[in-house]
Amino acid sequence: MASPADASPADAGPAGTGPQRRRRWRRGLTETAIMILVALLVVGLVRTFAFQAFWIPSSSMVPTLGVNDRVLVQKAFFSWHDVREGDIVVFSHPPLDQCGGPQEGDLVKRVIALPGQTIYSSGNSIYVNGRLLAEPYLPHYDPLGPPIASSQHPYRVPPGEFYLLGDNRAISCDSRYWGPIKGSSIVGKVVLVWWHDDRPDFRRF
Repeated sequence: MASPADASPADAGPAGTGPQRRRRWRRGLTETAIMILVALLVVGLVRTFAFQAFWIPSSSMVPTLGVNDRVLVQKAFFSWHDVREGDIVVFSHPPLDQCGGPQEGDLVKRVIALPGQTIYSSGNSIYVNGRLLAEPYLPHYDPLGPPIASSQHPYRVPPGEFYLLGDNRAISCDSRYWGPIKGSSIVGKVVLVWWHDDRPDFRRF
């Protein structure tokens, strides 16, 4: 029969196993915390400088974008100097907006005329630099609502500014009401819609 001195606890192991196990646990916990912080930092940088998700609050861009649609906006490697006719852009709330509703937050509209171009409407048709604007993104019948200048006195967009319209022309509050916007107020360009009509719908622009 073994004496008490010969007996050993059932979970005993090599000397130092307990402290080593605690150090490994602490090191693993620290590494995990650092990885989470780095991941959050990367996500924050991507959101701030690369891409940002926006939701559409109104029906001014119907049928292209509906209420509560979600879009992805390119912010990195973006310059308003690269904006073209037909681009959908997000921009800061224009200071001359008197259409009612919230006066803060960003808006989304489509670029119709570029800096230095002339624009006017005739009926439901829009003319930029004297040529009929092709608008394949609109439905067959999309009443313009308030007109834009006239062929005798077209409106010339000032340098560094853009003339914007919503696709739902009859109800959209846009450059017809508050004038062109400065290029510097453009936050980014819509490149993807990933939620449309209350369901996933991935479309690139």
